[in-house]
Amino acid sequence: MEVYNYKIIISIVIFLLAIFIRLLITKSLRKIQLKFGFQKARILVTNKIITILIYVTVVVVISFLWGVDEKQLLVYVSSFLTILGIAFFAQWSILSNITAGIILYVNYPVKIGDSITVLEKDNDITGEIRDIGAFFITIRTPKKELITLPNSIILQKNIRYSPQPD
Repeated sequence: MEVYNYKIIISIVIFLLAIFIRLLITKSLRKIQLKFGFQKARILVTNKIITILIYVTVVVVISFLWGVDEKQLLVYVSSFLTILGIAFFAQWSILSNITAGIILYVNYPVKIGDSITVLEKDNDITGEIRDIGAFFITIRTPKKELITLPNSIILQKNIRYSPQPD
């Protein structure tokens, strides 16, 4: 019975440590948002991703603490990743759009509110960025039309943009 009490206490400590780390990172992200002028939507998405990674790590560590065999966990994780890989391979454009969405959030000069022109061969698309989602970027044209473009297209095409005034 003594061993279980020890494992329960360690599990609670790990969980509380994860909550503390998550709160610390959330506070740091808010400071980064104010310092560098990132949009709140970018910070929220980044915070969600970090939170998921923290809690997945907590589950894995607590699983090892309670005696889950590494080989069993490795089989489960590899099976899950294989199924996920097959699903993404079947929908390769979805994977490329998610990756492009992350790049747009983190390291791209345009942000919501900026005016851009997507330079096409025959028909340029001009408008204001209304939303940058996981799969699509939404642009409002001067005619008040909403156009959604896949994130991967935004990275592949030449873009002319005018940053919104601060």
